[in-house]
Amino acid sequence: MKYSEFETRRADPADAEAIALAHVDSIRSIGPRFYPPNVVDDWAAGLTAAVYVNAMDTGEVFFLATGDLAGERAVLGFASDYILEGSQHGTSVYVRGIAARRGIGSVLLRLAEAHAVARGATTIQVEASLAGVEFYKANGFVEIGPGETRLISGRPIACVFMRKALT
Repeated sequence: MKYSEFETRRADPADAEAIALAHVDSIRSIGPRFYPPNVVDDWAAGLTAAVYVNAMDTGEVFFLATGDLAGERAVLGFASDYILEGSQHGTSVYVRGIAARRGIGSVLLRLAEAHAVARGATTIQVEASLAGVEFYKANGFVEIGPGETRLISGRPIACVFMRKALT
């Protein structure tokens, strides 16, 4: 399937369910190449619309890529921008497995970065899943070091801390 035609826009709370579906699809379709089944299950657990509505309510901004999926308009991927501290922002990018490696994630990341710059960010950081490390490297991030982060369940997942200077 080609995704040469997709649209991007800023998300609002009405998009939360569609974001959750795209997020879980990305984890379940791409994650198993990098993590064992129990970690993939933990990673996807608890990703409900409320997670994204709550994030929006606390200042996180989401950008969506929408396109045709089995004859229906759907969220193909998303990126977010949130303030960590001062001029340091955080981001994350997820794309459905069927839409991966078609430039959608890079376009979404650029939207999140531009938004961060507009809000005064000088750096943007990510706790990259093992599945996302090469994507973030290709988009100018440098590795700070390996580590782990906590999932919604409270369980740990291996990640790589990465950072990019914004201009």
